Amino acid sequence: MPSSSLVWLRRDLRLFDHAALHHALVDASGNGAQVVCVFIFDTTILDSLSRSDRRVAFIHASLLQLKSELNALGSDLIVRHGDPCVLIPQLADAFDADAVYTNRDTEPAALTRDERVADRLSDAGRVLHLFKDQVIFERDEILTQSATMYQVFTPYKRAWLAQVTDAHLSSWPVRPYIDHFKKLHPEQMPRMQDIGFEDTDITQLQPGMDGGEALFNDFCTRIHNYQTARDFPAVKGVSYLSVHLRFGTVSVRELARTARQMGGVGAETWLSELIWREFYQQLLWHRPELVTHTFKPEYDALPFPNDKDYFAAWCEGRTGFPIVDAAMRQLNQTGFMHNRLRMIAASFLVKDLLVDWRWGEQYFAEKLNDFDLASNNGGWQWAASTGCDAQPYFRIFNPTTQSQRFDPEGKFIRRYCPELASLSNKQIHTPDVTMVNYPEPIVDHAVQRAAALQLFKRD
Repeated sequence: MPSSSLVWLRRDLRLFDHAALHHALVDASGNGAQVVCVFIFDTTILDSLSRSDRRVAFIHASLLQLKSELNALGSDLIVRHGDPCVLIPQLADAFDADAVYTNRDTEPAALTRDERVADRLSDAGRVLHLFKDQVIFERDEILTQSATMYQVFTPYKRAWLAQVTDAHLSSWPVRPYIDHFKKLHPEQMPRMQDIGFEDTDITQLQPGMDGGEALFNDFCTRIHNYQTARDFPAVKGVSYLSVHLRFGTVSVRELARTARQMGGVGAETWLSELIWREFYQQLLWHRPELVTHTFKPEYDALPFPNDKDYFAAWCEGRTGFPIVDAAMRQLNQTGFMHNRLRMIAASFLVKDLLVDWRWGEQYFAEKLNDFDLASNNGGWQWAASTGCDAQPYFRIFNPTTQSQRFDPEGKFIRRYCPELASLSNKQIHTPDVTMVNYPEPIVDHAVQRAAALQLFKRD
């Protein structure tokens, strides 16, 4: 009987341009092996989540599409629920697999998990093969001339663009090797209820490979406007691909390659955003302590007042600052928040409400469909002025002027704060609460700005 190998899918839920899958199939074609695709609903992650978590629903829907495509090829996707450190070695044993192929994840907890899996496989005479897939450059592939990590984005981007070649952006093909998927009778995939979660409507997210492709094709028709449209939350200006990048239902190589080939200010600006994503990932790999600590040590223990009532008002979208409240309500209702609003909401929590950035980072981690540890941590530390390449602590967003600038007609605010819909375009940014059922501003921005400056100036 031909030997088998496993491909362990994680944040790479697609059957095209897939590094681990490509290498497994190519190796199988050379030695007569057969490839089995597996996915583990990881209880070490899932047990702490809300039972209606949209991300789990997105993964589940994307897996159903993967399973259907593998079934059409006469194979199947093997889905289990539990601890991968136990289940992956068990599956390798069940399928008599000599090797497990998977794509690297550089988050600290993932590195620890993969070391444990590799050790257990090794004890059984098996090997774990790891590949780069979710980024163009990872870990320490881009370093300064003194062989140190980049701490400022612009020179990192410059080095990234100087180093990238067509080879870096070329695909890892799967289609030519599909005969090497192991023939399997389809088994029933666990339902959401079987893994302890509720069915959740995620139609608006367009899950799976088909959803990612549709969104990307749509964005390509608008990408030339990206630079000018991306900052306005009431405008369809962004790609909406972040959740697909997070779970790998699109290929980052295809996205970067397309942007590079299209050129123009819009595509170049979007490519910069993809590079920001990699900047934050290399930062976390070099400095894993950033999960709980500031990049700048002098800001690690700032004496934030951390008023719990302020924090609750921020979380629930009732601060009395319409752009902040609309942003938080969008997050709570949809799991999405526009990037400009992420900056405004984060700055407001830290610099106006004087709440530790880690509280906000954790709330975003619980709510964001596209939550990615490196990007979320990097973005929060940027807004809080505690990270590398962060905005200076004395540069503090005024939520009212941000609102007037980026939602001038109040269209976005009206969508998520309907109690303000009757106000004029001018009034909606600073509503008279005697006219509408809306809270008074929770703080005075000028007073809090001064307090924030004093807080950060402490020796």
